[in-house]
Amino acid sequence: MTTAAAAALSLLPASLRWPRTPFSSPKKGSGDRNGFKVFAVFSEGEGSFEKRSTWKAIFDVEDPRPRVPHTKGKFLDVHQALQVALFDIQYCDWRARRDVLSIMLLHEKVVDVLNPLAREFKSISTMKTQLAGLQEELAQAHNEVHISEARVAAALDKLAHLEKLVNERLIEDKSSTSSSSDPISPSTSSTYIQTSEAKPRKRGLNVSGPVESYHPNLKNFWYPVAFSSDLKDDTMVPIDCFDEPWVIFRGKNGEPGCVQNTCAHRACPLHLGTVNEGRIQCPYHGWEYSTDGKCEKMPSTKMLNVRIRSLPCFEHEGMIWIWPGEAAPSAAIPSLKPPPGFEIHAEIVMELPIEHGLLLDNLLDLAHAPFTHTSTFAKGWSVPSLVKFLTPASGLEGYWDPYPIDMEFRPPCIVFSTIGIAKPGKLKGKTTRQCSTHLHQLHVCLPSSGQKTRLLYRMSLDFAPFLRNIPFMHLLWRHFAEKVLNEDLRLVIGQQERMLNGVNVWNMPVSYDKLGLRYRQWRDALERGVKQLPFVKQNT
Repeated sequence: MTTAAAAALSLLPASLRWPRTPFSSPKKGSGDRNGFKVFAVFSEGEGSFEKRSTWKAIFDVEDPRPRVPHTKGKFLDVHQALQVALFDIQYCDWRARRDVLSIMLLHEKVVDVLNPLAREFKSISTMKTQLAGLQEELAQAHNEVHISEARVAAALDKLAHLEKLVNERLIEDKSSTSSSSDPISPSTSSTYIQTSEAKPRKRGLNVSGPVESYHPNLKNFWYPVAFSSDLKDDTMVPIDCFDEPWVIFRGKNGEPGCVQNTCAHRACPLHLGTVNEGRIQCPYHGWEYSTDGKCEKMPSTKMLNVRIRSLPCFEHEGMIWIWPGEAAPSAAIPSLKPPPGFEIHAEIVMELPIEHGLLLDNLLDLAHAPFTHTSTFAKGWSVPSLVKFLTPASGLEGYWDPYPIDMEFRPPCIVFSTIGIAKPGKLKGKTTRQCSTHLHQLHVCLPSSGQKTRLLYRMSLDFAPFLRNIPFMHLLWRHFAEKVLNEDLRLVIGQQERMLNGVNVWNMPVSYDKLGLRYRQWRDALERGVKQLPFVKQNT
């Protein structure tokens, strides 16, 4: 999910992404009206419009037609057929982008014609003529879109047919090879075994089988569980943490508290009740509990000395934190504030049906982007020959090459990423420091249960502060975050199903798995009780 907001930003109209100068230089021949100079809204000529629009840069993709594959002979071999199919897909993508670009440019021309400041200098007939011409162009552009849709359908059918032929050919080759091959002699067999054993195999991790109960050592951390903005004085936030239900609410002094989400009387879920004068009231018989878990009110009966479990709870930098472990809480709570110069634009909470370790594995990996996120931020990305994560010898942070993204894992379940969005997804782009604008992301993966994670996502930008004032902008951020996350979920849920059946999901790590491997090694050492944890300066 790491670049959902970058994708959203790239699709925003130019008028929302950058401030626009309302007036250009005065037109020649413009007169005075009531003592005021009259200025043109836009510069003259349609050519200047093409240069001004930023849509063109977004959809600027190289025309693949000059690279059409050349074939000799009447029939194509498999390699040539694959080249032709690839060209078809590339051409359809280029054609579709041009169609969408044409519609967007026409839309902006319509907006210019209807501009209230420009209408003062046009007659009604002139506007009608211009709109009629634009309507005809728009109809033609929509017709081109339908043609592009037909091209895409034909290319996909051709690709499916080609895939079927290749599979049939492979099956035939496999069967013919197995039937015609000679029996392997004992000497040949032993030689083969010795050669295979001589090749060292990379050591993997064993992450398989049913999810075991969380180790107590993993609980001895401060965990962010909610954003302060979501916890009003009269609201409650129910959460699950390490397979236990809790509820967060504000006490009489406005300070947050966390108590077990189970009434001591008849085990009713407390979050179904209300907050009454800083106490949470059970909806069953009205028993009321303070933030330390003490029952302070028992209507209709004699008062008894009753207390439910509570956790250390603290509010820090716009987030609510709890300490679920048995060890004494740490005196310091880590800072999760965005870097200087960034402003927070979105805070989103999601409940996900996957184990939090698998989600962290996914967030700490960018090599999957051009294969998984083909409908969102990585659409059109080419696949690099090598993806590396460059990091100090002992550390849980570093930067991706060739992507302009810095990333850090912070124990126990937090991922930071800073993305340079000057050229998002361009493999020959810039490093993060060289980019002028950035997106900063925070992901907190709270372990709710063995197959459930509470995700807290915060997005910050170091530019375009006016976006915070646009109504319903938070809905756009959430839409893109969910769209990107859904691309990951369908894969990670499949991983989880196989892991629960005994399949190892970390069987063959490669070079770009470095940060995810270090997270797994840190967690394994923590659960084994190692005093000096790997990749950190001191125990956290």
